[in-house]
Amino acid sequence: MKWSNLTFFSKAIIVLVVAGAVGSAVYFLSPGLRVDESKKLEQLTLSDQDVNNVTTSDELPLPEIDQPGDVANKPLVRIGGYAWNAQSGIIVANGGAKTSKGSLMEKNGVRLEIVRQDWLSELRNLQMKFVDEFDKGKNNPTEGVAGIMIMGDGVPFYISSAQQALDDKYGKGKYQLQAIAAIGLSYGEDKLIGPPSWKMNPQSMKGALVSAVIGDGDWVTTVNYAFANGLKVNPDPSTYDAEAVNFLASANDDYIESAKELIKSQQEGWSIPLKEVKDGKLTGKTINKKVDGCATWTPGDKMVFDKLPGFTDVVSTKEFNNQMATTLIVLRQWAENNKEVIGKILRSAYTATNQMKQYDTWRKKASETTAKTFAMETPEYWYAMFKGQKGEKNGVSYNMGGSRVFNLADANQYYGISDGTNRYKAVYDQVSRYLKELNPAGFNQNVKRVVPYEEAVNLAFLKEIRDIDAGASYTTDYTQKATSVVASGEWKINFDVARASLRPEGEDVLDQIYNLVIQAEDSKLELVGHTDNTGTKDGNYALSTARAEAVKSYLVKRGIPANRFQKIGGKGQDEPIADNSSPAGKAQNRRVVITILK
Repeated sequence: MKWSNLTFFSKAIIVLVVAGAVGSAVYFLSPGLRVDESKKLEQLTLSDQDVNNVTTSDELPLPEIDQPGDVANKPLVRIGGYAWNAQSGIIVANGGAKTSKGSLMEKNGVRLEIVRQDWLSELRNLQMKFVDEFDKGKNNPTEGVAGIMIMGDGVPFYISSAQQALDDKYGKGKYQLQAIAAIGLSYGEDKLIGPPSWKMNPQSMKGALVSAVIGDGDWVTTVNYAFANGLKVNPDPSTYDAEAVNFLASANDDYIESAKELIKSQQEGWSIPLKEVKDGKLTGKTINKKVDGCATWTPGDKMVFDKLPGFTDVVSTKEFNNQMATTLIVLRQWAENNKEVIGKILRSAYTATNQMKQYDTWRKKASETTAKTFAMETPEYWYAMFKGQKGEKNGVSYNMGGSRVFNLADANQYYGISDGTNRYKAVYDQVSRYLKELNPAGFNQNVKRVVPYEEAVNLAFLKEIRDIDAGASYTTDYTQKATSVVASGEWKINFDVARASLRPEGEDVLDQIYNLVIQAEDSKLELVGHTDNTGTKDGNYALSTARAEAVKSYLVKRGIPANRFQKIGGKGQDEPIADNSSPAGKAQNRRVVITILK
């Protein structure tokens, strides 16, 4: 068995078991030994706004690239991260991979090194090395990395699996990894790529095979889209379910491989042998399936669009605009010993991102430092991809790239510090639910628990930053009418009989709706209620409308702006989706349809 053949979850467990010294590694996917039934949760999507930057401070001097900063006498802090444009704010704050002359990090007395590492398993190894050195009594280890920057929707898996390894090796609760801040986010660059029919008719995705890094943010985007449109998801990458969306675990946990696998399959006819499953049971047949789409991010998207005609971005983080923040994870015990350094790093980063939001010279300098730090592509490439690019091939249009940076006002808004609506908690809780309910690749059999948000996220360091220009936060304009449907899903919400009052068990479904609506904050919403045929026709019109209004009231109380709701209505018993002659059919017909529009 080759390492390159293992999925994200398999390698994660293997790496963590080695790091935790708790025994030998096991390929826990166990293809053919256990089969999970494809599952259908409930979910939504949306967005399409450009940032309206507001000037709040004077333009600052730019850092000098390739000129070392005067910080040799400062303790070295190393942070690892992917080659990801949404990190450009902290990179330009540092003047590149190492602190440069005239940089904001130098001015704040920080000696920082940014380490590119595109494999999550290796980022984890680097952080585990750091913890090991810290445990030996070194306050500022030079081995490994003090922090890593990953997609925020990947944090529940990363912290949950890493925490188990830490507990196993050092004792329960001795060390904790925590997310402490977000410095930017993906705003279109992470996406599901497939044929245009998936966008026009999401039901045509049924039976598709999508190459992806399972558990990664791009996988989450695809899962969101499937559930938003009432499609089942097959959580087992070793099987094929013709009634669900299926996933191929990409080689090396590499999003570039996801793109390459789609290209190879489409150009060369390469197929994957998968065991057929129906209703969670193996049929004994093997299906040789070509790859139909991929979940990837820039530059993987550009690779696909350059090589293949007839493909487009089906859905992306432009629609799920709060889903994928650039999240910094550190060892809590080290961070508490180095509060001043953490504060200076965040002040420098948020000052730089605020400059980027206001001044094009800073965005261009960020692209230059990003190209040098990643040793990949040109500054012009990163500059264009930061803004996002449109293209067309054989009459099919597509979008590439798209990133945003967070200034301090954005970060405070994202975590609900300034307005009380914690957008990241909605993301964290939703992905945690995926891990528990979908059980992708046997997650629940190998990780003891999903670390709850309250333990995984520590905003104390962020809240201490008050002495810089916070800038203006991102806002969404809901005054324009939305006309394009991104997703439409039917939600079964329990109400009291013949009334519009919610039953307690109905609130669990509403929590799921809330989490998704928060992630798709740039969207507008339509709610339409439906009933079974009990009672009078006129009475059911009123009841179905009242139930849609009850859902709106719940969401507004949770912080969803009332002007996001473009339409509230009821169709009574006019549009049944099941036979009203049985109790089960009646239950299916009692529903609220939530449509997400942009």
